[in-house]
Amino acid sequence: MTAPSRWNTAILVFDGVEVLDFAGPYEVFSRVRTVPGMESRRTDDSAPFRVFTVAREARTIRATGGLQITPDFGFADAPSVDLVVVPGGFGTRAVVEDAETLEWVRRVASTASLTTSVCTGAAVLARAGLLAGKRATTHFGSYDWLASLDASITVVRGVRFVDDGVVTSAGVAAGIDMAFEIVARRCGAEVAAETARYIEYPWPRA
Repeated sequence: MTAPSRWNTAILVFDGVEVLDFAGPYEVFSRVRTVPGMESRRTDDSAPFRVFTVAREARTIRATGGLQITPDFGFADAPSVDLVVVPGGFGTRAVVEDAETLEWVRRVASTASLTTSVCTGAAVLARAGLLAGKRATTHFGSYDWLASLDASITVVRGVRFVDDGVVTSAGVAAGIDMAFEIVARRCGAEVAAETARYIEYPWPRA
C-alpha cells in the first residue's frame, strides 16, 4: 500500500499530563507503517505520521507520577500541524486557565485536518471554544466538569470515543483506541490491525 502524505502529528504536553494519555497515541501513531513487518519499522519510509511533542516552552515537563520528558518543540518553533492530540491529566486544571496554551490550541485547530483529545484534554478543547454545540466525551470522573465548561456540549457517557468533527476520547487507555480508529480511517483497517499486532494490542475490540 502506498503511504498517504505524512501528517505532522503534534501531541501537547504540560506539567501534570497523564502519561498514557500522550504516550498511548504517540506509540500508535509513531509505529504505523503502510508496509507490514518488523523491518519497515527500522525506517520512516512508509510512516504516514510524523509524531512530535509540543509544550508552551521547550523545557523539561513533569508528567503524572513524576516522569520527566523533554518536548520536541515549544509553541514558538513548532512545525505546521495536520493532527493535534490534546491529552488530559490533573494538569489540565491549570491549562484551562492558561491563555497562551488555549490560543495555541485554537490556532493549530483552525488549520489542522483533525483535532483530538484524550481524557480531560476535552476540557481544554471546551475552554478553547472548540466543542461548542458538539457531542464529546472525557474521563468518567470529569463528565460534569466538562458539561460545566460549556452548556452547549452534549457529554456522551460510557463510550471509548466520540467523533463530532472533533474527536474526543474517554480516559487514559481509551486514547489508544481513538488513535487506532484514526489510523484505520486514514490508512485502512488492515494497516491499523497490523500495527496493533506489532504493539500487541487487542484491536479491534470485541
